[in-house]
This record gives sequence, structure tokens and C-alpha cells, in this order.
Amino acid sequence: MRHFTSVYDIPDLKKALEVAADVKKNRFAYQHLGKNKTMVLIFFNSSLRTRLSTQKAAQNLGMNTMVLNVGEESWQMESELGVVMDGDKPEHLLEAIPVIGSYCDIIGVRAFAKFKSREDDYSEKILNQFIQYSGVPVVSMEGATRHPLQSFADLLTIEEYKTKERPKVVLTWAPHPKALPQAVPNSFVEWMRQTDYELVVTHPEGYELAPEFMGDVKVEYDQKKAFEGADFIYAKNWSSFKSYGQILSKDFGWTVNEEKMALTNEAKFMHCLPVRRNVIVTDGVIDSKNSIVIPEAANREITAQAVLKMILEEL
Repeated sequence: MRHFTSVYDIPDLKKALEVAADVKKNRFAYQHLGKNKTMVLIFFNSSLRTRLSTQKAAQNLGMNTMVLNVGEESWQMESELGVVMDGDKPEHLLEAIPVIGSYCDIIGVRAFAKFKSREDDYSEKILNQFIQYSGVPVVSMEGATRHPLQSFADLLTIEEYKTKERPKVVLTWAPHPKALPQAVPNSFVEWMRQTDYELVVTHPEGYELAPEFMGDVKVEYDQKKAFEGADFIYAKNWSSFKSYGQILSKDFGWTVNEEKMALTNEAKFMHCLPVRRNVIVTDGVIDSKNSIVIPEAANREITAQAVLKMILEEL
């Protein structure tokens, strides 16, 4: 595996899960792979779990790590081509990227959707420039359209907690005061479609995800009906794809609460974090014995390490 930007970069998903399980048994068994190698983690946006888990995963494999927060610890960077750079961005990615690539063996990039143009966001301009110009493998630490490291951890967590071969997994929209990207739900649906799980997506009308991610997955607009018999509830907010970046609803009737969870098959509650309590989900649900948000977050280290291990083995 050369780059990691989506589930389609993984040659064999079942084998990748086996790699993750092996890594989890002994995080330090493969330090020879990363010896004298360096990973640079580039953040155009804020992070907690992604930064810490990916940095720890690289260190577990014996790698040196460097972290750069763009605009705070470096120059502001221009990403558009053909622009007259007479504004506040003194450095262009066309020079920055190959320079960064000359200092390391793997680059991790986090660059969210900007909501200025759906076409620009969905073409993954920044991420693809790193792939094109760096000369080294690139790992997406969340792009404008996908968050594959999160989705890999989500899948591993479901595999660990499922009690039947084909669980019912529900992705539910929930309210939020800010416009959030579609990266996490896009990616979650994309990864779940590679399994034989029963996947149900529920959200208010107007929040349909892009067709290329949904495929033939049907939407259930009645949230309570979607929850019936579910084994896993994955809550997440996202802004509209069709009315791009807009908030069409802040309906707290979509908040995940104890009443709705009672409709499920003792479902496990999942969320990528950070989560707004009593907006996305009530205290009673996220603090319950069926909440697995912490083990889910802990698995971020494991799946990041599995990804890096597979890349290092190809170098």
C-alpha cells in the first residue's frame, strides 16, 4: 500500500483487520520497520485524537515524528494555482510540499472542507497536491470528503463488540450549532458498505450524502423506525451536501436519547468525538454501559499503526 486516503487503498480489508488485531496484542513488535524513518504530520485544522493517536502509532513502530500546525508554526500556505500571491500567504504548497517530502518518509495530512466550493472540496485539492508533489507516501488524517483513519477504527470497534455475524448498524444525523463537513459520515458509509452488515442511514430530508458514497444504501427518514432492533448506533452531525455547507435544521428532536436507545437491541453507542453533550447525545446515553466511545477512540492508535505498518512494509 502506497497511500492511504480511503478504504479502496487497502488491498484486503479482512487482512487489514487481522493486522490491526496483531498490532493490538503487541504495539512494539515491529519497531524495526520504522527505525531511522520519519513521519511528518501536517495539520491545517485542529486535532486531538488524530494527532495523538497517529503520532503514537508512528512512535510505536520506531519512527521519528515531527508535527507542523500550518499558520501557527509555519507560514500561511497558498494552495490555489496561478494566483498572484500578494496577500497574507507567503508560501505556496508547490514549494512547501516537496521540501517537506525531502525531510521524511511518510506524510500525514489533515485538511478539512472549506465550504467555499463543493467542487473544490470534493476534488481534495490539498490532499492530492501532497500525493502529487511530495514523493513519499501520504496518509489522510481527515480530508474534505473522508476520514479513513476514523472509519478503520470504527470498523475494528464494531468487529470487537458485535455479538452476531451480521449486526444492524445505524448512522444517525444529530443536531449541531455549526456547519460540519460530510467527511466522517461519507467515510463511515463507504467502509460499512465493504462489510456484510445491515447498514441503515437516517437523517432529516435535505441531508442526503453524495451518491458516490451512499451507493444503494437506503435512507430511513424516520429516526425511531431506523433505531428499531439496531445493534450499533453511530451518531454524527453533518451539513447539507445538496445545499452545500448549509445548516437546514437544528431540531433537537434528533438528539440521541434514552427513549430512542430503548428501541434498539441493547445497541452500543458510537461517536467519533469530540461530541456536544445534550445536543448530539444525552448524558444518560454517552455515560451508559453501552457507550463505547472511549474504546472506539483508543482504537485510533491501533488502526493508524496498522496502516503505517502496511505502508512501511512496502518502502
